[in-house]
Amino acid sequence: MSGVGSIEKALLTAPPDRLVETLDAYLSANHGAKSSTFWLADYRTTTLAPSGVEQDPALEEQLAAATRAFASQTPVVESREGQAFARLHLPVSNWGERVGVLSVGLDAERAPTELPRLQELAETFAVALSAAYRRTDRYHLDRRRSGRLTMAAEMQWDLLPARGFEQPGVKLAGQLEPAYAVCGDHFDWAVNGDWLTVTALNGMGTGLDAALLTTLAVNAMRNARRSIPAGQSSPGDLADQAVLAADAIYSQYGGTRHVATLLLSLNTATGELRMIDAGSPRMLLVRGGQVRDVVLDPQLPLGMFGDTRYVEEREQLRRGDRLFIVSDGVHAAGRPNEPTYGERDLSRAIRSTRLQPPAEAISSVMRSLRDFHAGAEPADDALIICLDWSPRADP
Repeated sequence: MSGVGSIEKALLTAPPDRLVETLDAYLSANHGAKSSTFWLADYRTTTLAPSGVEQDPALEEQLAAATRAFASQTPVVESREGQAFARLHLPVSNWGERVGVLSVGLDAERAPTELPRLQELAETFAVALSAAYRRTDRYHLDRRRSGRLTMAAEMQWDLLPARGFEQPGVKLAGQLEPAYAVCGDHFDWAVNGDWLTVTALNGMGTGLDAALLTTLAVNAMRNARRSIPAGQSSPGDLADQAVLAADAIYSQYGGTRHVATLLLSLNTATGELRMIDAGSPRMLLVRGGQVRDVVLDPQLPLGMFGDTRYVEEREQLRRGDRLFIVSDGVHAAGRPNEPTYGERDLSRAIRSTRLQPPAEAISSVMRSLRDFHAGAEPADDALIICLDWSPRADP
């Protein structure tokens, strides 16, 4: 068998924990591959680790090129003049979420013709991997070689739909820190027709208590979003969703716990942005190289009181606009007797990312935040989301 269709069948019929080996056998039989390695990104998306094998000196030689392919999201070809062997490093991503890199070694003369086909295979593999991810522990174990997740972080990462998303006209990426010990900070998103709904949450408290509260809030928002009868409101209407979610949290905690929340719905076709500010997450707009706060009317956090009503606000985005959403673990991060990170460095860090795609932009801001802490353990967990919008091109 050869072609994308046959690899799809092979991956779909393979055991979930054997996708890497299935792909390796397919590449050898159908593309003349001498070897292949699948590199999986860790929770910070700063380190790649080979799936299913221990890292050794031979693999270390591939890591730099694989890392370049992951960062640039473009293939990297390793070959030397006069040598008969080449290695292709292909980004593995799924609807805009960066997953890892597939490295394939083959005869140098075959590399130019095989490259387009192998790029398609990498995309197919990414889709199969996302389906297998919740059906085996293998890829979870591969991702955490640089550290063990706390129970709270385990819950938060399992709750996340994906760290990134792309479709024509819109790009989204987000990150939670500290990646291996995040507690109450979280984000959620969903696409329904022309509407992209994004929720940034900061559950009250610390540790597992905060994670449990945020888990309830995220599922309450999802239930609210999915419970509104068709035809009564569009997926972009936020007020009813906020009310239903707030009531669910209040009924569980009686007002003793609440969730600071920023709710957004973006019409990806028109750029209409609907917003509810129900807490501490802060939003900044990057337009024409300038950074400004999007100041909204503050409303009550979800679950603080019963029978709370919420009011949407609206803004029209322009071509090329970028939104950053940051929790108080970012904008209010501080050190003794010094201005907060938000007062001192946040806008500068955001401006420096203007030429980077969202996934790289949030990594740059997170590095700036770590530099601000100068090696000290941050007092609060942190969330960053970056969202780019431009009108979709005509078909």
